[in-house]
Amino acid sequence: MTTKQATRPGAIYDPKTFEPRRGIGRLLGQVKMAIGAELDQELAEFDITSAQFVILVSLAESGPGPTSVLCQSVQYDQGAMTRMIDRLERKGLVRRARCVDDRRRVNLELTAEGKAAYPKLIAAAAIVQNRMLQGFSRVEVDQLEAMLRRMLSNAGT
Repeated sequence: MTTKQATRPGAIYDPKTFEPRRGIGRLLGQVKMAIGAELDQELAEFDITSAQFVILVSLAESGPGPTSVLCQSVQYDQGAMTRMIDRLERKGLVRRARCVDDRRRVNLELTAEGKAAYPKLIAAAAIVQNRMLQGFSRVEVDQLEAMLRRMLSNAGT
């Protein structure tokens, strides 16, 4: 965004008075970190981290696929993803499987144990989300979700 765009009518923040530590970006980052920390605590009994949870959920929702697609969907670099998949594979939750159409390609998929763990992990995530949303009404949560979706759609413009 140019300075001209930031100062157009209807702009929320003025570059001259903007305080990054008080802006929505900082708050969203802090909320994301708090959710991750809470999720780490809730998932500890399953020996799963919040970062591993993101990968398991992505695989459960999208089905088997190449590592490169998973990296893009969860915004991890290839090296970090390889280490994460190695850990999840050692835990018996995911496996690497050669693509039948192209033997050079390796797909990732949940194992039977990974599929069985999924509902428990989702339940733990729901507990965390509910904890973070204590005191909010259903209407407020719907509004917050709608506003966040709007922010995401603005990101493409």
